[in-house]
Amino acid sequence: MCQVASFDPKAVAQARRVLPRLDDIRQAAERLAVMGNPARFALLLALDGRELCVCDCAKVLGGSVSGASQHLKELRRLGAITFRTAGKMAYYRIADARWIGLAQGALALHGRATRAKASA
Repeated sequence: MCQVASFDPKAVAQARRVLPRLDDIRQAAERLAVMGNPARFALLLALDGRELCVCDCAKVLGGSVSGASQHLKELRRLGAITFRTAGKMAYYRIADARWIGLAQGALALHGRATRAKASA
């Protein structure tokens, strides 16, 4: 905690110059907030390297199909996942590998190693 109410104008100006636009910061913060939900975070990790239908996703989470569907909708809205249809089925998968990197980075900050993908 600072003991004196003073600041370094030069340091503040330099720090402000490296900041992205406020709108970009807000959008990034929104993405992180959506990912802050444990169910969505788990779904993202579960979809790494595979496709799952909404029923599979519900089983992974141990919840309802409607609950899983809402989480998948939010992940799709962010652009983290995409889906394809086959008849009446919809299969979800990762749309951009950077989301997996984000998730793994968050796990690494916690000091937990991610499980290796099953040999395929």
